Amino acid sequence: MTRELDRSPDRRRLDLALQAAGLGEFEWDIARDVFVISERMAAITGLPAGEAPAEGGRALQTHIHSDDLETVLAEREADLAGRNAFDAEFRHVRPDDGRTICVRAAGVILRDDAGQPISVTGIVQDITARRREDEQRQELMAELDHRVKNVLATVQALAIQTAKRTTSLQAFLSNFGGRLKAMASANELLTAARWRGAAVEHLVAAELKALAPGQVRSEGPELFLTPRAANALSLALHELAANAVKFGALSVDSGQVHVRWSPLPAGGFELVWTESGGPRVVPPRRRGFGSTLLEQVTGRELNGEAIVEYQPAGVRARLKAGPQAVAPRPETVPDAPTPRVTETVVTSSGPASLKGSRVLIVEDAVLLALELETGLSEAGAEVVGPAYELEEAMALLDRPIDAAVLDANLNGRSVMPVAEVLSQRNIPFVFATGYGENGGAPGGFDAPVIRKPYDVTQVAAAVAELLAAS
Repeated sequence: MTRELDRSPDRRRLDLALQAAGLGEFEWDIARDVFVISERMAAITGLPAGEAPAEGGRALQTHIHSDDLETVLAEREADLAGRNAFDAEFRHVRPDDGRTICVRAAGVILRDDAGQPISVTGIVQDITARRREDEQRQELMAELDHRVKNVLATVQALAIQTAKRTTSLQAFLSNFGGRLKAMASANELLTAARWRGAAVEHLVAAELKALAPGQVRSEGPELFLTPRAANALSLALHELAANAVKFGALSVDSGQVHVRWSPLPAGGFELVWTESGGPRVVPPRRRGFGSTLLEQVTGRELNGEAIVEYQPAGVRARLKAGPQAVAPRPETVPDAPTPRVTETVVTSSGPASLKGSRVLIVEDAVLLALELETGLSEAGAEVVGPAYELEEAMALLDRPIDAAVLDANLNGRSVMPVAEVLSQRNIPFVFATGYGENGGAPGGFDAPVIRKPYDVTQVAAAVAELLAAS
């Protein structure tokens, strides 16, 4: 490079661009057999700046990581033999401090009239951070795949075991649906904390907060559980709550449930569930899957034990967990869950009626949309749609609509434009979504939220309540 070129405006602009991009430049003069390394490349690689003997290219290859050397040399020979450009990524061991970094080297090969390479000019870039991010992304994808398979396997096992111990379709749907919702609540809390842990307080609140206001008291210190333990405790709390609502303290207005947890001196924790003020308790004659879950599955999943006592004054359950069940406090801790719509309780007046109502369904999952369509139609509604895409939903807004059921996300696109139009027209709607937002409804709308997985009767009841209030 000549002095005139170094002082030219073009060269100054090039220098600024290379600096801004974090690139260092080099040249391999094959005819003279020397490397010319810039200050920027020297800063990246730890090699001395300036001109140095190339030794036929061997001078730099001594700093290539041994596991990458064979591949890099093979690619270089192929490039020199017949290509006019090169691009390679490999690990480079800095000679100044011994650190191993990942670099990308790319550039062009100049040839003489006979086609022989005479020089190689290129740039190098430190891509260590990018490589690390790629590796972490792959690890996260593998972990996600593992978790999804575990969840599906657990759901399958729950379905099979619940079916084996129920005598009617309605009983199966009720029992299985409740257990599935308990798993969903735990997973929502874990997702909000990036799967680092879930607080016992939040798990208790998610299962009990809206079940029997004023009849449930809970207390205990801040304590976080691993994903496995959180799912186990959530299922256990669901089984205890379901039994309390059907037969125990929560089946009458005078009943009370006290949930207390505390850490154990040797690690782990203990949670005690105590019922009082309810009907006289009689030990069950038949052991259902719920009992198996509590006494066998829960204890093993918590690396501890679960003991249920059917005392005449009320059920008392003691869940002990080992140190393996406790997780460090996550960096991201979600707010306590605030459910907007709770389990639908069918009263003497019967299921919700939507007779004569025109209800728009916006849901991108076809099976869920079909289930909603069937359930709302059985409740007497005239279904508008379903709409599976945002454009379909917007087009249906010109039709007469009394209420709507909206999924928050439609194939990666927000449903908010639909919600905004409905709000402007004072048409009530409910969100039926898998997205957890502890701050209320998506988009800040004043609308009920039903979390997936849900029972269609929940949706019908919520819509009926909205229509009655409008």
